[in-house]
Amino acid sequence: MPEAADSSEPKAPPAIEVKNLTKIYHGTAAVNDVSFQVAPGEIVGFLGPNGAGKSTTMRILCGLSSGNRGWVKVHGVSVATHPEKTKRMIGYMPENNPLPEDLRVSEYLRYRAKLKEIPAKEISKRVDAVMEVTDLHRTAYRRVIGALSKGFRQRVGIADALLSRPKVIIMDEPTIGLDPHQIHAFRRLLGELRGQMTIILSSHILPEIELSTDRVIIINQGRVVAEGTPAALRAEFMPRAQWSVALKVEPARFDFALAGLEKPASITAVGEPDAQGFRTFNLVANSEDECLGVALSELAKTNGWPLRQLSLRQSNLEDIFMAATKRSWDAIIAEKKAANAN
Repeated sequence: MPEAADSSEPKAPPAIEVKNLTKIYHGTAAVNDVSFQVAPGEIVGFLGPNGAGKSTTMRILCGLSSGNRGWVKVHGVSVATHPEKTKRMIGYMPENNPLPEDLRVSEYLRYRAKLKEIPAKEISKRVDAVMEVTDLHRTAYRRVIGALSKGFRQRVGIADALLSRPKVIIMDEPTIGLDPHQIHAFRRLLGELRGQMTIILSSHILPEIELSTDRVIIINQGRVVAEGTPAALRAEFMPRAQWSVALKVEPARFDFALAGLEKPASITAVGEPDAQGFRTFNLVANSEDECLGVALSELAKTNGWPLRQLSLRQSNLEDIFMAATKRSWDAIIAEKKAANAN
């Protein structure tokens, strides 16, 4: 009896695949052996300090720059060997979005649509659609770009990136200059695009990244130092319980008392005293035990320190970012010491 044919469909390639990517400027590795993947329809935050290599990596992904080693593929197509094909699959918004000052918004988007080879009969429909999605259609449709605020210019850049309905959108600091209402609208836009397009975005507004993305990649000194969902990274970098306590006590006395607990805790941040003399202390337990709250309450009562607030604190993406970059700096320093010793 003949074997049944395998009806399973071949697995689709990642939307973006980066392998051992390295870019060297003047003898220094701006991007150093970077590897990661992004699944189709995924929204990924690409984070790092200034000068970490984010923008360089994004430009290589878009085919605007080339690496010295390694490779990048977009939906299985090599960026290096088929740059024109991959560029047609990508919508890119650079950090400093260059826009012509003398064109009206609608004129500029029509011009960009022609450059992106959108059929002439579809241009008006596409321009109207992206202007509505980015909320440009009400007040900016006929305005000259040179007269627009930074926030509106950012929205023009986002509209441009969406014009060709690309499979992948890469945005470098898209929320710079946006006010809270515009940032909320941008977050809503990402929600509408989720699953339809693959999106990589960088931003220094970490709460927005945490709210808007499925996963984050943190890069420092040209290397990927952390990768995963915020929850997974929280478990990796901030496994110990975090606490916030508002006490009327001098930091030195509180620090001394904490060292005497059965399960000690460490002070990670101290706020300035308010009008009533209360300071807010951020603490981290020296074990994974989350029962520190009872000990802190008893400590305040025993010493007669007025206690106003005590709560278990959820680590946010900023905490994770600081912990991941610090770990990478420590590793780099250790490497240099080992190299010098040899």
